[in-house]
Amino acid sequence: MARTHRQISCFSIQMIPVSEPAIAPESFQKVKECLTSGWISGSSQYVAEFEKIFAASTGARYGVSVSNGTAALHLSCVALGIGVGDEVIVPNLTIISCALAPIYCGAIPVLVDVGVETGNLDPAQVEKAITPRTKAILVVHLLGHPADMSLLTKIARKHKLFIIEDCAEAHGALYKNRAVGTFGTLGIFSFYANKIITTGEGGMIVTNNKNLYKKMISLRNLAHSPTKRFFHRAIGFNYRLSGLQAALGIGQMSRFQEYIKKKRATARLYTSLLQDVSHLRLPIEKSYAKSVYWMYSVHLQSSAQMSRSTFMEKLYKKGVETRTFFFPLHRQPALKNLCVVGSPLSVSTRLAREGLYLPSGLTLSEQDVRSVVQAIRETLPT
Repeated sequence: MARTHRQISCFSIQMIPVSEPAIAPESFQKVKECLTSGWISGSSQYVAEFEKIFAASTGARYGVSVSNGTAALHLSCVALGIGVGDEVIVPNLTIISCALAPIYCGAIPVLVDVGVETGNLDPAQVEKAITPRTKAILVVHLLGHPADMSLLTKIARKHKLFIIEDCAEAHGALYKNRAVGTFGTLGIFSFYANKIITTGEGGMIVTNNKNLYKKMISLRNLAHSPTKRFFHRAIGFNYRLSGLQAALGIGQMSRFQEYIKKKRATARLYTSLLQDVSHLRLPIEKSYAKSVYWMYSVHLQSSAQMSRSTFMEKLYKKGVETRTFFFPLHRQPALKNLCVVGSPLSVSTRLAREGLYLPSGLTLSEQDVRSVVQAIRETLPT
């Protein structure tokens, strides 16, 4: 998302966007090399190189690149054999893709509530929602903060369930000094434009399971027969990542740790400047976690005596763009009669009502952060 301008009365102000991608200089060179080579499709050498580099960054053995994060979720469900009548536990506070992936397979998302501190799956509620039809737990590391994987993996082992980790917002996040995406059977990532590593669109699945890796490599490319081209014994998908996207991703990876440091530094600055501001609840970082603060989120408390929409509109008029939290899945019209409610959903409902993101992109300057904070202080009652 590029910086924009809008007219307010007769004045022109610069809008501070929620997220603007930072494109590493190395990416321009890599994309140029790819264009010059002519190998710009999914069969490009840059695809395999990007998969190897990204998987290594997580500590996983294998990486399977795909066209986007939703495709990564769907392909993961297919590879694990999730099918008609199976149940997949899904957090209620997340993007609709997490429910759509099992639905695409004929399975049933079971919506479970989240913890109030991080917005991640509540392990106690997860265990209560398990039935004989449960096949997997889809764990989302919301906003870049790791879920409590020790408890969730213990539950999965006890009930012999797969775990799919959705790390779309959590590139480089650590749980007990280990990268997210490597605790479950499969870990998925998104490379959409607002993600820490971006290829514009795109996604990745990481795993240590060689058989699943081989299966997904085939399925993402229409499941061509390995011995007879254009002959198909399985239903596959056209989920390939292009060579151009992979080349962009390779360049981005050269700045990976720099980007994570920038995200964390921005979060520290926000927290230091907002910690004494009334009516806002700020994000926390649990002792087991290294969050990457994909978005710096705040919760507008009822003490502000102001609706969230009013608060956001006032900030917008001051040149600050914000975004609401995800709409809770149980209130999505498209999912009516397609999901099962597996627990009371009061926490996710509350967080969805209160939460919003402040500008958090990688191009954000210190002065931008200070301007956002000043606008907040001018807007909220003292």
